Amino acid sequence: MNQQSLSALIWSVAELLRGDYKPADYGKVILPFTVLRRLDCVLAPTKDAILKELEARTAAGLNPEPFLKRASRQSFYNKSIMDMQKLTDDPGNLATNLSAYIEAFSPEVADIFEKFDFENQIDRLQRSELLFLVTEKFAKVNLHPSSVTNQQMGYIFEELIRKFAEASNETAGDHFTPREVIRLMVNLIFVEDEDVLSKDGVIRTIYDPTAGTGGMLSTADEYLAEHNKAAQLVMSGQELNPESYAICKADMLIKGQDVTNIAFGNTLSNDGHPSKTFDYMLANPPFGVDWKKVQKEVQKEHKEKGFNGRFGPGLPRVSDGSLLFLMHMLSKMRHETEGGCRFGIVLNGSPMFTGAAGSGESEIRRHLLENDLVEAIIALPTDMFFNTGISTYIWVLTNRKPAHRKGKVQLIDGSSFWQKPVKSLGAKRKELNETHIEDLTRLFGGFDEAELATILDADGKEVSRHVVTATEKAPEPPVGGKLKLAPLSRIFTNESFGYQTITVERPLTDEHGNIERNERGKDKGKPKPDPSLRDTENVPLTDDIDTYFKREVLPHVPDAWIDDSKTKTGYEIPFNRHFYVFEPPRPLEEIDSDLSAVTARIQNMLKELSA
Repeated sequence: MNQQSLSALIWSVAELLRGDYKPADYGKVILPFTVLRRLDCVLAPTKDAILKELEARTAAGLNPEPFLKRASRQSFYNKSIMDMQKLTDDPGNLATNLSAYIEAFSPEVADIFEKFDFENQIDRLQRSELLFLVTEKFAKVNLHPSSVTNQQMGYIFEELIRKFAEASNETAGDHFTPREVIRLMVNLIFVEDEDVLSKDGVIRTIYDPTAGTGGMLSTADEYLAEHNKAAQLVMSGQELNPESYAICKADMLIKGQDVTNIAFGNTLSNDGHPSKTFDYMLANPPFGVDWKKVQKEVQKEHKEKGFNGRFGPGLPRVSDGSLLFLMHMLSKMRHETEGGCRFGIVLNGSPMFTGAAGSGESEIRRHLLENDLVEAIIALPTDMFFNTGISTYIWVLTNRKPAHRKGKVQLIDGSSFWQKPVKSLGAKRKELNETHIEDLTRLFGGFDEAELATILDADGKEVSRHVVTATEKAPEPPVGGKLKLAPLSRIFTNESFGYQTITVERPLTDEHGNIERNERGKDKGKPKPDPSLRDTENVPLTDDIDTYFKREVLPHVPDAWIDDSKTKTGYEIPFNRHFYVFEPPRPLEEIDSDLSAVTARIQNMLKELSA
């Protein structure tokens, strides 16, 4: 059974809940029951062995817990003689038996159902006379790993969450990221480490501060398993949403991960992994969400700890906290002397350019670029995410750049790399296919400048597209056709994104046009500045300020001067400007000819009507 069919089957439980539950509350029942059935199926093959071990160790007066885990061949167990099928054999005592069955799980599982608030749902279903019907429905669903892989299970949870979010007008994208975007991000953080990840016995750590249901961690684990079965990826994360946290923790539990590495709570105000660092990180923090709820804690850390804390470079405006997550991840990077770290984070466009010189955002960008931490930024197509159609970008950051990348940043415009999905899901109307992922990964890994060559036939219809690197020759168009070239990958020095904002002053004059001068202090005898004529200019870091001033300002206002005390250094990354391609309008002769043809056609139609 594929995950779509299985999701539909599980979703059919909603029909039972209709009327007694609001659509927004369906997930409170379906999600914990799905997790429970998955755990139930995972333990089914070793059920008898667990019960025998429990009896033997208890009789011997020993703590059975370590023996039960070994018997279950999992990192968790259940001591009850019941399973979900047996629970339905006694409908009259189902509520009591189900609660007891939940309590019989090992402590690692208890927190999962506590976050689901499952006990209250059992009581509510019992009062509504729905508990038996729902339990019976799930008891018939086969969720054993031999039938439903962990990857499929992840897709099922994501689809269910999306459906619940749509039903309640919530944002599904707050909980998970499209899997093809995750696969691209995983490729990007691993692509330069193929040699290391192919060795036997390699152990690496990965962290997601906005873990959701654990999709990014799971996809990274799948990638490593494909490339090196002898390697181990230790996963850690933190999640704020209780239901997403419970699903993530259950998924990690089944994978045999240490679930104490999955923390619950707000990452920004209560770091669940203080002092820990990691080899890799992935994150998709909420887009454009304010951080007023944690403003007091964040500002306190920034003020009291500075660069010894997480938010030393500066604080962004309260309306968008995405850069706070980026700085949090910077603090989690394994030191370069210990092997360093590379991480990918999805951000919207504003972190690249919002904020003038001296602002919190600009100071954060300044810290990133002056410390040579930004490796690449890749633009994704619009309409890629389930809850927003805005432009998004993958930032790749590292403190272990290879020599040929040092001091440089690669920008890749992947906005045209997409296909239509079989079915639109929320705001998601585009997706990446495997070829798109491979091309973008190859562009990043090759660190080459490249263009996108679009071949048009004589009628102006697109025939094909080709990625052409700087060392390759563009293909020839067909007879009568055209070749359109657009920048696809560009490489810049870090300084290319920096500038200095200078304040240009002009003299204040009286009503007779005479210049007013300072009468005392260090500026005695110098002209007073006129605030109404004050202006600013942004001078690229690659340009000399005096040379720029003489070239760009003095020819237009010879009496101007620079107030050096107000000069500020800023950084911005005007991504779209570097990929803009000017297309000249059609020749006037062609436009006139088309207009004449249209006018003649209209006149003929009018004559036919009048006849």
